Amino acid sequence: MSDSKKRRMSMLDTLAQGAAAAPPSMMSNNRALRSARDAVDSHRIWELDPEQIIDSRATDRMDPQDVGDLRASIESVGQTVPILVRRDPADPDRYLLVYGRRRLEAVRGSDKVTKIRAMIASMDDGAAIRAQASENTGRRDLSFIERAMFAQQLVENNFGTQAQSAEILNVTKSAISMFLAVVRSVGADLALAIGPAHGTGRPRWEALATALNETEADRVELADLATRVRAQTDPDVADPSVAAFEAVARRLRKMATLPRPALEASSALTIGGKLAGKIVRTKNGVRLDIRIEDAKFADWLQSEAAGAIEELHARWKKRG
Repeated sequence: MSDSKKRRMSMLDTLAQGAAAAPPSMMSNNRALRSARDAVDSHRIWELDPEQIIDSRATDRMDPQDVGDLRASIESVGQTVPILVRRDPADPDRYLLVYGRRRLEAVRGSDKVTKIRAMIASMDDGAAIRAQASENTGRRDLSFIERAMFAQQLVENNFGTQAQSAEILNVTKSAISMFLAVVRSVGADLALAIGPAHGTGRPRWEALATALNETEADRVELADLATRVRAQTDPDVADPSVAAFEAVARRLRKMATLPRPALEASSALTIGGKLAGKIVRTKNGVRLDIRIEDAKFADWLQSEAAGAIEELHARWKKRG
């Protein structure tokens, strides 16, 4: 084997180096990276147009680092580590990104560099997402909420079963269920507003999810709070996303100590003199529970309900 070919093959090896000394939990990551290397077309480095590359992967990092320094480095000394792509089965002139998002963004934003150095691998969706997860977790562990949201995307995008998602993230199937439960309770928008919050583990995120459900807090308002705190926190003093998490947690603790407003009792709803359901006053509004046996009337009521509510609201506003 020629020296140049050995050098090319070693590029992916450097991403998976240390396999022999790695703890058991890292072994599957190393195997995924080596499998990615083995799939590379003749271990050749290609010069590709960045616009040929599509990034449609599940997002595994909530707070990507700024690419400005990386762009300056590439412009100054060149791109030393290639990205990994695979051919798009639907378009022979396109490629799908496996990993290297920051490098791709840096080159796309450069006025001096027009091509990106890439290795082209032959792999299916499963192998590609394993390589993505392994390359990222090999450089820096994902935080709890990043892993939880990555798991949610894998499941919701029909990547596979919860067991397959557990294999990708090196966790148990029960951990995937717990990830999904936390993300459902917290909500993607609020989680993204808070950010990765490295060092904030499962117990605190579960406690936050429980507090959200118990207080029925407005997640939009909390997301606004988290966004403000992150913007106001100096990253040289504290992690902005951790500060945002703490601010949301404090707000929820305060809400838990406030007395809840008493709700009005439900009232019966009748149609034609017969009991047909009830009207319930909730904390955030009014709920109508109606039992209708006539399917045609139910369809008509559904189509007319919005207009009827508008009319009732107009009547309410005209009250003397």
